[in-house]
Amino acid sequence: MPKRTTPRYLTLCALGITLNIIGSNLALFLHLPLYLDTLGTMLCATLLGPTAGLLVGGSTALLVGMTTDVFSLYYSPIQLLIGLIVGFIFKYRTPTKIWQLFLAALLISLPGTLASTAITYFLFNGITSSGSSMFVQILSGAGVHQALAIFLVQISTDYCDRLLTLYLIWLLYRKLQPRFSFKA
Repeated sequence: MPKRTTPRYLTLCALGITLNIIGSNLALFLHLPLYLDTLGTMLCATLLGPTAGLLVGGSTALLVGMTTDVFSLYYSPIQLLIGLIVGFIFKYRTPTKIWQLFLAALLISLPGTLASTAITYFLFNGITSSGSSMFVQILSGAGVHQALAIFLVQISTDYCDRLLTLYLIWLLYRKLQPRFSFKA
């Protein structure tokens, strides 16, 4: 957090949490194979830094876990990882070209994919509230080891979700960052 918490900082964090909750509930209720739960985390991490990404991601996991999707509590480390990684990427090496987003999305996705694969495999045996669980069951039924099936589905859905979200954030960042000095 900045040395002095400003109303702008708190307002943007609240907006980030709200965006995450709306996105995660939309994906949950429509059974989408994407998660849409990190738009606000990434937005705050890009504009305010890694600490804000941690704050927004952790708060989102807690609020969604207590209200609409209990699985969200178990996946809170992924929200924290995303906030931290995106914050550091935009703090030290902001992508300036569209091709850099593909690499950044991979850097953001891979640690979270490894963690979520372990959580899904050991705690939930491959079945969660996400629409992607259906693909895990199809692969498992086809003879793929369940841990590998979970990883394959997670890496593809995580990467697509993070790339789409990162692209939207990148567009917003390019518009907002020159006009406002959000970085703490």
